Amino acid sequence: MTITQLTAFLAALEHGSFTAAASHLEMTQASVSELVARLERELGVTLFTRGSRRLVPTEAAVELRPHATQAVSAVQNGIDTIHALTSLDRGTVTFGVLRNAAYYALADLAETFHHRHPNVRLRLVGINSAHVARSIATGELEAGLLVLPVDEEGLEVRPLFRDEVLYASATRPLDAGPVTVEEVVDAKLVLYDAFAGWDDPTRRQLLERARLRGLTLEPAVEVENVETALSLVAAGAADTIVSRSITEAEGFAAGIRTFPFAEPMHDTIALVQREGMLLSPATQRLAELAERMLRERLPEHQGRIALG
Repeated sequence: MTITQLTAFLAALEHGSFTAAASHLEMTQASVSELVARLERELGVTLFTRGSRRLVPTEAAVELRPHATQAVSAVQNGIDTIHALTSLDRGTVTFGVLRNAAYYALADLAETFHHRHPNVRLRLVGINSAHVARSIATGELEAGLLVLPVDEEGLEVRPLFRDEVLYASATRPLDAGPVTVEEVVDAKLVLYDAFAGWDDPTRRQLLERARLRGLTLEPAVEVENVETALSLVAAGAADTIVSRSITEAEGFAAGIRTFPFAEPMHDTIALVQREGMLLSPATQRLAELAERMLRERLPEHQGRIALG
């Protein structure tokens, strides 16, 4: 028994003749008749009484009809689902972005993608990069844009851009020069991404530098958002670290001074997906859009954000 046989049977049942069924299916009358005849032979029953004008369904045909309809519908639904995914007519995209995505010209990523593909459901998750990486590795998210370094086990990582990390202070003298790790350790620090803690990629780099020198690094204050940290810095209550893209954003407090590290430090933004998995067409399109938006909207960073 084949789906083609069941399709021919249902068409003949609905239209009342092999000729009408053939027209509906865009097949020849002989083909439809043969498909039904083969189905009858396989089942060992007669499905139609061949009248002079119209096919008359037998009791066996009436009993078979709901099962045939269910089988044909299930296959067609599967075909429609696959076509929808490949044509971006339906489906769901699960994509992670770095927490401070707005500072990287990605604030309207969701709006742009939805405008172009209104029938695709979009789940855009903006959490700390360390958590995005774990969610991709476990299959909760299909892919994401995040800051390195993260634990890369089970992931495919493609670096895209580098953004310099700076030291931010409202009280450090302008002519003090580059900042050393020793000075950072001695300073009163406010660090953001409190929930991620030392799993945060930027913090992780700073902590590693301190450990290599046998130093202990502990913030005086931990908050969740970079904006909160910068408010404390502007008030002169503490210092922090921040990417250059954030310092150049509109609204960055004029009283905050920024300094490079004596040993330059960078956040590397990368496209990450699960190892060995192909991205769905919709997710691939979203990733391409995100990368293109970064390239087009941050021209002033060429030289500071370099291709990885």
